[in-house]
Amino acid sequence: MNENELLAKTIRRQLDAGSLVALIAIINLQGSTPRHNGAKMLVGADGQTCGTIGGSLIEATAIQEAKKVLATKKSRIMVFELSGKDAATPGMICGGKAEILLDCIEPSEANRRFARQWVDAIASGKDFFIFTHLGGAAENPSVLGHAVYIPDADVFYGDSLTIADIGQLKPEFHNVSAAAVMPLGDTRVLADRIRKLKTVYCFGGGHVAVPTVHLADLTGFRVIVLDDRPEYANTARFPEAVRTVVVKDFNRCLDGLDIDEDSFIVIVTRGHEYDQVVLQQSLQTPAGYIGMISSRHKRATIYEALLAEGVSKERLEWVHSPIGINIGGETPEEIAVSIVAELVKVRSEQTK
Repeated sequence: MNENELLAKTIRRQLDAGSLVALIAIINLQGSTPRHNGAKMLVGADGQTCGTIGGSLIEATAIQEAKKVLATKKSRIMVFELSGKDAATPGMICGGKAEILLDCIEPSEANRRFARQWVDAIASGKDFFIFTHLGGAAENPSVLGHAVYIPDADVFYGDSLTIADIGQLKPEFHNVSAAAVMPLGDTRVLADRIRKLKTVYCFGGGHVAVPTVHLADLTGFRVIVLDDRPEYANTARFPEAVRTVVVKDFNRCLDGLDIDEDSFIVIVTRGHEYDQVVLQQSLQTPAGYIGMISSRHKRATIYEALLAEGVSKERLEWVHSPIGINIGGETPEEIAVSIVAELVKVRSEQTK
Protein backbone atom coordinates (compact mmCIF):
# COMPACT_ATOMS: atom_id res chain seq x y z
CA MET A 1 0.00 0.00 0.00
CA ASN A 2 1.53 3.35 -0.98
CA GLU A 3 1.51 6.45 1.23
CA ASN A 4 -1.40 8.14 -0.54
CA GLU A 5 -3.61 5.08 -0.19
CA LEU A 6 -2.63 4.65 3.46
CA LEU A 7 -3.55 8.27 4.20
CA ALA A 8 -6.88 8.04 2.38
CA LYS A 9 -7.90 4.82 4.12
CA THR A 10 -6.78 6.10 7.51
CA ILE A 11 -8.81 9.30 7.09
CA ARG A 12 -11.86 7.30 6.03
CA ARG A 13 -11.51 4.98 9.01
CA GLN A 14 -11.07 7.84 11.49
CA LEU A 15 -14.02 9.82 10.12
CA ASP A 16 -16.25 6.75 10.06
CA ALA A 17 -15.37 6.28 13.75
CA GLY A 18 -16.47 9.86 14.45
CA SER A 19 -12.98 11.27 15.05
CA LEU A 20 -11.42 14.52 13.89
CA VAL A 21 -8.27 14.41 11.79
CA ALA A 22 -5.77 17.06 10.76
CA LEU A 23 -4.37 16.68 7.25
CA ILE A 24 -0.99 18.39 6.90
CA ALA A 25 0.01 19.24 3.31
CA ILE A 26 2.93 21.17 1.82
CA ILE A 27 1.34 23.65 -0.60
CA ASN A 28 4.33 25.83 -1.51
CA LEU A 29 8.08 25.40 -1.21
CA GLN A 30 10.95 27.76 -1.82
CA GLY A 31 14.30 26.07 -1.38
CA SER A 32 15.29 22.42 -1.17
CA THR A 33 13.71 19.86 1.16
CA PRO A 34 13.38 16.06 1.27
CA ARG A 35 9.71 16.21 0.16
CA HIS A 36 7.78 18.16 -2.48
CA ASN A 37 4.61 20.18 -2.98
CA GLY A 38 1.67 17.93 -2.19
CA ALA A 39 3.49 15.83 0.42
CA LYS A 40 1.05 14.97 3.19
CA MET A 41 0.76 13.47 6.63
CA LEU A 42 -2.03 12.97 9.12
CA VAL A 43 -2.44 13.74 12.83
CA GLY A 44 -5.33 12.04 14.58
CA ALA A 45 -7.35 13.28 17.53
CA ASP A 46 -5.37 10.81 19.65
CA GLY A 47 -2.07 12.39 18.54
CA GLN A 48 -1.07 9.44 16.36
CA THR A 49 0.53 10.32 13.03
CA CYS A 50 0.54 8.72 9.59
CA GLY A 51 2.86 9.63 6.71
CA THR A 52 5.59 12.26 6.64
CA ILE A 53 6.35 15.67 5.14
CA GLY A 54 10.09 15.11 5.46
CA GLY A 55 10.87 14.90 9.15
CA SER A 56 13.12 17.42 10.95
CA LEU A 57 12.02 20.61 12.67
CA ILE A 58 9.41 21.44 10.00
CA GLU A 59 7.48 18.24 10.62
CA ALA A 60 7.80 18.43 14.40
CA THR A 61 6.46 21.99 14.37
CA ALA A 62 3.65 21.10 11.96
CA ILE A 63 2.54 18.23 14.21
CA GLN A 64 2.36 20.50 17.25
CA GLU A 65 0.41 23.13 15.31
CA ALA A 66 -1.92 20.45 13.93
CA LYS A 67 -2.82 19.46 17.49
CA LYS A 68 -3.82 23.09 18.15
CA VAL A 69 -5.91 23.06 14.96
CA LEU A 70 -7.70 19.94 16.19
CA ALA A 71 -8.37 21.59 19.54
CA THR A 72 -9.85 24.76 17.97
CA LYS A 73 -11.36 23.03 14.90
CA LYS A 74 -9.99 25.87 12.77
CA SER A 75 -7.85 25.10 9.74
CA ARG A 76 -4.99 27.43 8.87
CA ILE A 77 -1.82 27.82 6.85
CA MET A 78 1.53 27.74 8.63
CA VAL A 79 4.44 29.61 7.06
CA PHE A 80 7.82 28.23 8.02
CA GLU A 81 10.80 30.42 7.15
CA LEU A 82 14.44 29.47 7.54
CA SER A 83 17.69 31.30 7.37
CA GLY A 84 21.09 31.23 9.02
CA LYS A 85 21.87 28.44 11.45
CA ASP A 86 18.33 26.94 11.27
CA ALA A 87 18.81 26.22 7.57
CA ALA A 88 21.81 24.06 8.41
CA THR A 89 19.65 21.63 10.36
CA PRO A 90 19.52 18.24 8.55
CA GLY A 91 16.48 17.96 6.29
CA MET A 92 15.66 21.66 6.43
CA ILE A 93 15.12 24.18 3.65
CA CYS A 94 18.27 25.93 2.51
CA GLY A 95 17.42 29.56 3.20
CA GLY A 96 13.85 29.22 1.93
CA LYS A 97 10.35 28.80 3.27
CA ALA A 98 7.44 26.38 3.28
CA GLU A 99 3.71 27.03 3.35
CA ILE A 100 1.87 24.18 5.02
CA LEU A 101 -1.89 23.71 5.15
CA LEU A 102 -3.23 22.38 8.44
CA ASP A 103 -6.68 21.13 7.44
CA CYS A 104 -9.01 20.11 10.27
CA ILE A 105 -11.42 17.56 8.81
CA GLU A 106 -14.48 16.90 10.93
CA PRO A 107 -16.52 13.67 10.73
CA SER A 108 -19.40 15.22 8.77
CA GLU A 109 -21.28 13.28 6.13
CA ALA A 110 -19.73 15.45 3.39
CA ASN A 111 -16.22 14.74 4.64
CA ARG A 112 -16.90 11.02 5.05
CA ARG A 113 -18.09 10.91 1.47
CA PHE A 114 -15.00 12.83 0.35
CA ALA A 115 -12.77 10.22 2.05
CA ARG A 116 -14.68 7.38 0.38
CA GLN A 117 -14.34 9.06 -3.02
CA TRP A 118 -10.60 9.52 -2.44
CA VAL A 119 -10.18 5.80 -1.76
CA ASP A 120 -12.35 4.92 -4.77
CA ALA A 121 -10.30 7.23 -7.01
CA ILE A 122 -7.12 5.36 -6.06
CA ALA A 123 -8.82 2.05 -6.84
CA SER A 124 -9.84 3.35 -10.28
CA GLY A 125 -6.24 3.11 -11.46
CA LYS A 126 -6.42 6.55 -13.10
CA ASP A 127 -4.85 9.95 -12.51
CA PHE A 128 -7.07 12.17 -10.37
CA PHE A 129 -7.21 15.47 -8.49
CA ILE A 130 -8.01 16.31 -4.89
CA PHE A 131 -9.25 19.88 -4.44
CA THR A 132 -9.33 21.84 -1.19
CA HIS A 133 -11.52 24.93 -1.43
CA LEU A 134 -10.09 27.86 0.56
CA GLY A 135 -11.89 31.02 1.60
CA GLY A 136 -10.95 34.00 3.76
CA ALA A 137 -7.65 35.84 3.93
CA ALA A 138 -4.59 34.22 2.38
CA GLU A 139 -2.74 34.18 5.71
CA ASN A 140 -5.72 32.88 7.68
CA PRO A 141 -7.95 30.85 5.34
CA SER A 142 -10.98 28.76 6.08
CA VAL A 143 -11.54 25.42 4.39
CA LEU A 144 -14.87 25.59 2.57
CA GLY A 145 -14.88 22.02 1.32
CA HIS A 146 -13.17 19.28 -0.65
CA ALA A 147 -13.61 17.62 -4.01
CA VAL A 148 -12.32 14.64 -5.99
CA TYR A 149 -12.15 14.66 -9.78
CA ILE A 150 -11.12 11.84 -12.16
CA PRO A 151 -10.76 13.48 -15.60
CA ASP A 152 -10.51 10.29 -17.67
CA ALA A 153 -13.62 8.79 -16.07
CA ASP A 154 -15.52 12.10 -15.86
CA VAL A 155 -16.18 11.37 -12.17
CA PHE A 156 -16.64 14.32 -9.81
CA TYR A 157 -17.65 14.75 -6.18
CA GLY A 158 -17.58 18.06 -4.35
CA ASP A 159 -19.42 19.72 -1.50
CA SER A 160 -18.56 23.42 -1.98
CA LEU A 161 -17.15 23.16 -5.52
CA THR A 162 -19.16 22.35 -8.66
CA ILE A 163 -18.20 20.74 -11.95
CA ALA A 164 -18.58 24.22 -13.48
CA ASP A 165 -15.90 25.49 -11.06
CA ILE A 166 -13.62 22.67 -12.20
CA GLY A 167 -14.24 23.73 -15.79
CA GLN A 168 -12.88 27.19 -14.97
CA LEU A 169 -9.75 25.69 -13.43
CA LYS A 170 -9.11 23.15 -16.21
CA PRO A 171 -6.96 25.41 -18.43
CA GLU A 172 -4.40 25.52 -15.61
CA PHE A 173 -4.27 21.78 -14.96
CA HIS A 174 -1.29 21.31 -17.28
CA ASN A 175 0.74 23.51 -14.91
CA VAL A 176 0.01 21.28 -11.92
CA SER A 177 2.67 18.58 -11.59
CA ALA A 178 2.07 17.93 -7.88
CA ALA A 179 0.11 20.62 -6.02
CA ALA A 180 -0.68 24.27 -6.69
CA VAL A 181 -3.01 26.98 -5.39
CA MET A 182 -5.23 28.60 -8.05
CA PRO A 183 -7.64 31.57 -7.80
CA LEU A 184 -11.37 30.97 -8.23
CA GLY A 185 -13.41 34.14 -7.95
CA ASP A 186 -12.81 35.56 -4.47
CA THR A 187 -11.67 32.13 -3.20
CA ARG A 188 -8.72 29.86 -3.89
CA VAL A 189 -8.42 26.18 -4.70
CA LEU A 190 -5.55 23.90 -3.75
CA ALA A 191 -5.31 21.44 -6.65
CA ASP A 192 -3.43 18.30 -5.73
CA ARG A 193 -2.64 16.03 -8.68
CA ILE A 194 -2.39 12.34 -7.76
CA ARG A 195 -0.73 10.14 -10.33
CA LYS A 196 -2.02 6.63 -10.80
CA LEU A 197 0.20 3.90 -9.44
CA LYS A 198 2.69 2.30 -11.77
CA THR A 199 1.86 -1.39 -12.22
CA VAL A 200 4.61 -3.97 -11.96
CA TYR A 201 3.87 -7.15 -13.88
CA CYS A 202 6.11 -9.76 -12.27
CA PHE A 203 6.52 -12.78 -14.56
CA GLY A 204 7.68 -15.63 -12.39
CA GLY A 205 6.78 -16.38 -8.79
CA GLY A 206 10.00 -17.95 -7.55
CA HIS A 207 12.42 -17.08 -4.76
CA VAL A 208 13.46 -13.68 -6.16
CA ALA A 209 9.86 -12.68 -6.86
CA VAL A 210 8.73 -12.95 -3.23
CA PRO A 211 10.93 -10.17 -1.77
CA THR A 212 10.68 -8.18 -5.02
CA VAL A 213 6.88 -8.04 -4.80
CA HIS A 214 7.06 -7.15 -1.12
CA LEU A 215 9.48 -4.27 -1.71
CA ALA A 216 7.65 -3.04 -4.82
CA ASP A 217 4.42 -2.83 -2.84
CA LEU A 218 6.23 -1.11 0.04
CA THR A 219 7.59 1.55 -2.32
CA GLY A 220 4.22 2.36 -3.88
CA PHE A 221 3.84 0.09 -6.90
CA ARG A 222 0.75 -1.89 -7.80
CA VAL A 223 1.89 -5.49 -8.40
CA ILE A 224 0.47 -8.36 -10.45
CA VAL A 225 2.22 -11.74 -10.34
CA LEU A 226 2.00 -14.28 -13.18
CA ASP A 227 3.29 -17.86 -13.27
CA ASP A 228 2.26 -21.12 -14.90
CA ARG A 229 2.37 -22.95 -11.56
CA PRO A 230 -0.58 -22.51 -9.18
CA GLU A 231 1.62 -23.17 -6.17
CA TYR A 232 3.74 -20.14 -7.16
CA ALA A 233 1.00 -17.73 -8.24
CA ASN A 234 -1.43 -17.38 -5.35
CA THR A 235 -2.42 -14.83 -2.74
CA ALA A 236 -1.00 -16.87 0.13
CA ARG A 237 2.48 -16.59 -1.40
CA PHE A 238 1.99 -12.98 -2.54
CA PRO A 239 -0.40 -11.24 -0.11
CA GLU A 240 0.73 -7.79 -1.29
CA ALA A 241 -0.12 -8.41 -4.95
CA VAL A 242 -3.38 -6.90 -6.20
CA ARG A 243 -3.77 -9.96 -8.40
CA THR A 244 -2.10 -13.30 -9.03
CA VAL A 245 -2.59 -15.01 -12.39
CA VAL A 246 -1.97 -18.65 -13.27
CA VAL A 247 -1.20 -18.64 -17.01
CA LYS A 248 -1.65 -21.74 -19.16
CA ASP A 249 1.90 -21.26 -20.40
CA PHE A 250 4.21 -18.33 -21.07
CA ASN A 251 3.64 -18.32 -24.84
CA ARG A 252 0.56 -16.07 -24.58
CA CYS A 253 1.06 -14.76 -21.05
CA LEU A 254 0.47 -11.10 -21.93
CA ASP A 255 -2.93 -11.72 -23.53
CA GLY A 256 -5.62 -9.65 -21.85
CA LEU A 257 -3.20 -7.51 -19.83
CA ASP A 258 -3.59 -3.74 -19.94
CA ILE A 259 0.05 -2.89 -20.66
CA ASP A 260 0.71 0.83 -21.14
CA GLU A 261 3.45 3.41 -20.54
CA ASP A 262 2.84 3.14 -16.78
CA SER A 263 3.49 -0.61 -16.82
CA PHE A 264 6.77 -2.04 -15.53
CA ILE A 265 7.55 -5.57 -16.70
CA VAL A 266 9.85 -7.64 -14.48
CA ILE A 267 10.92 -10.97 -15.96
CA VAL A 268 12.18 -13.45 -13.35
CA THR A 269 10.92 -16.84 -14.55
CA ARG A 270 12.54 -20.15 -13.69
CA GLY A 271 14.41 -20.62 -16.97
CA HIS A 272 15.99 -18.65 -19.80
CA GLU A 273 13.67 -20.22 -22.38
CA TYR A 274 10.67 -18.77 -20.54
CA ASP A 275 12.45 -15.45 -20.06
CA GLN A 276 13.02 -15.25 -23.81
CA VAL A 277 9.36 -15.98 -24.59
CA VAL A 278 8.13 -13.33 -22.14
CA LEU A 279 10.69 -10.78 -23.33
CA GLN A 280 9.76 -11.26 -26.97
CA GLN A 281 6.10 -10.55 -26.19
CA SER A 282 6.96 -7.65 -23.86
CA LEU A 283 8.93 -5.89 -26.57
CA GLN A 284 5.73 -5.61 -28.61
CA THR A 285 4.04 -3.53 -25.87
CA PRO A 286 4.36 0.17 -24.91
CA ALA A 287 5.58 -0.76 -21.40
CA GLY A 288 7.54 2.03 -19.72
CA TYR A 289 10.09 -0.41 -18.31
CA ILE A 290 11.20 -3.93 -19.18
CA GLY A 291 13.77 -5.73 -17.07
CA MET A 292 15.00 -9.32 -17.29
CA ILE A 293 17.05 -11.24 -14.78
CA SER A 294 20.07 -12.84 -16.42
CA SER A 295 23.77 -13.35 -16.51
CA ARG A 296 25.56 -11.53 -19.31
CA HIS A 297 26.09 -14.86 -21.09
CA LYS A 298 22.40 -15.75 -20.87
CA ARG A 299 21.44 -12.31 -22.07
CA ALA A 300 23.75 -12.61 -25.08
CA THR A 301 22.19 -15.96 -26.00
CA ILE A 302 18.63 -14.63 -25.72
CA TYR A 303 19.43 -11.42 -27.60
CA GLU A 304 21.08 -13.35 -30.43
CA ALA A 305 17.95 -15.46 -30.82
CA LEU A 306 15.67 -12.42 -30.80
CA LEU A 307 17.82 -10.56 -33.32
CA ALA A 308 17.43 -13.56 -35.60
CA GLU A 309 13.64 -13.25 -35.10
CA GLY A 310 13.77 -9.65 -36.36
CA VAL A 311 13.88 -7.70 -33.08
CA SER A 312 16.00 -4.57 -33.55
CA LYS A 313 19.26 -4.04 -31.71
CA GLU A 314 18.05 -0.61 -30.52
CA ARG A 315 14.95 -2.13 -28.95
CA LEU A 316 17.01 -4.75 -27.11
CA GLU A 317 19.44 -2.12 -25.83
CA TRP A 318 16.49 -0.43 -24.12
CA VAL A 319 15.86 -3.51 -21.94
CA HIS A 320 17.31 -3.47 -18.42
CA SER A 321 19.29 -6.69 -18.34
CA PRO A 322 20.85 -7.84 -16.12
CA ILE A 323 17.94 -6.38 -14.20
CA GLY A 324 18.52 -4.06 -11.27
CA ILE A 325 21.18 -1.69 -10.00
CA ASN A 326 24.50 -3.43 -9.40
CA ILE A 327 24.97 -3.57 -5.63
CA GLY A 328 26.87 -6.84 -5.61
CA GLY A 329 23.98 -8.80 -4.12
CA GLU A 330 23.62 -12.56 -4.32
CA THR A 331 20.68 -13.60 -2.13
CA PRO A 332 17.07 -13.32 -3.36
CA GLU A 333 16.52 -10.46 -0.92
CA GLU A 334 19.61 -8.57 -2.09
CA ILE A 335 18.66 -9.07 -5.73
CA ALA A 336 15.17 -7.80 -4.92
CA VAL A 337 16.64 -4.64 -3.40
CA SER A 338 18.63 -4.02 -6.59
CA ILE A 339 15.57 -4.62 -8.81
CA VAL A 340 13.21 -2.36 -6.86
CA ALA A 341 15.87 0.34 -6.55
CA GLU A 342 15.98 0.41 -10.35
CA LEU A 343 12.19 0.50 -10.58
CA VAL A 344 12.07 3.48 -8.22
CA LYS A 345 14.84 5.23 -10.15
CA VAL A 346 13.08 4.79 -13.51
CA ARG A 347 9.72 5.86 -12.03
CA SER A 348 11.30 9.04 -10.66
CA GLU A 349 12.89 9.81 -14.03
CA GLN A 350 9.58 9.31 -15.82
CA THR A 351 7.70 11.52 -13.35
CA LYS A 352 10.19 14.35 -13.77
